[in-house]
Amino acid sequence: MSVTVTLESRIRDALRPIRDYPKPGIVFQDITPVLGDAALLHDAITAMAEPFASRGVTHVVGIEARGFILGGAVATTLRAGFVPVRKPGRLPWDRVSEAYALEYGTDALECHQDGLPGGSRVLVVDDVLATGGTASAAGRLARKLGAEVLGSSFLLEISFLKGRERLEGTPCHVLASV
Repeated sequence: MSVTVTLESRIRDALRPIRDYPKPGIVFQDITPVLGDAALLHDAITAMAEPFASRGVTHVVGIEARGFILGGAVATTLRAGFVPVRKPGRLPWDRVSEAYALEYGTDALECHQDGLPGGSRVLVVDDVLATGGTASAAGRLARKLGAEVLGSSFLLEISFLKGRERLEGTPCHVLASV
């Protein structure tokens, strides 16, 4: 008898939950075991890109820092350019910024002002969708530069935080939920 193991269950099994990190009451979902498993990483990257393969993605926006790892690989898979979106002050050239609210204040994301040519067709990629604030800000930043946001793709979603609701109605693809 053959048992089919889904990609979602393989990802969930590989995650390393770390309690009380970065502060008490939080269970951090460490994805480094997923990244360290070549076959699982390959399958995850392929699955993150697949729903957008025929959508004409020209650029993948990867959110600092683990979104760089996944986003770069998704961009290569889609034969698209890669654009890093970073926290303030970490990019070396002229930047455009987008602020977003946190439960305890505000933060911002930045992109080089020429990172996304007008008319770009963008996929936003990150490791985890939690509250959706960061991914939403990345989408607004892309739109500010004249891009069309086709959707977002995430390895993992922390579903009880309802981050999808903040993604401005764009398609959201998630491989696993906790």
